[in-house]
Amino acid sequence: MDTLFAPPGERWQAVSPRLRTVRRTLLTFWLGFGGLAAAIAVGIVVDWRLAGGVIVAAAALFGWAWWLIDRNWRSWGYAERGDDLLVTHGVLFKTLVVVPYGRMQFVDVTAGPVERKFGIAKVQLHTATPATDAEIPGLTPDEAERLRDRLAALGEARATGL
Repeated sequence: MDTLFAPPGERWQAVSPRLRTVRRTLLTFWLGFGGLAAAIAVGIVVDWRLAGGVIVAAAALFGWAWWLIDRNWRSWGYAERGDDLLVTHGVLFKTLVVVPYGRMQFVDVTAGPVERKFGIAKVQLHTATPATDAEIPGLTPDEAERLRDRLAALGEARATGL
């Protein structure tokens, strides 16, 4: 079944481990402050003993999400072939997107403030059909730049033959 979403014989590239670090940092920030705020609110409004239960639930959710972030990070990969780009991701719901170079209309590179702080970017591929759009998060700036330039050049070269 894995060959359906990651054809063998391809040179698959993984995304940077910095993506996992960014997501875990955001998880720690939001769930840490959110869990603490929820526990304080429950303690003030209901009962302080129940606030301990909220903290235990938040800690369990944190552990589960920490594990899921690692699994999701490992699921991302891409492979450049002669005529198309393959992008795969997903753990529970696996996805393989095949983007023909000739169908690409433009390539975006984006990075928000947190991504820039951790040195990663996202490459977004746009085609005429939104179903074949793809994104590759968690790329180092050098790899994002290389991929953007290569895909744009290949897309332009293939589109001229249409």
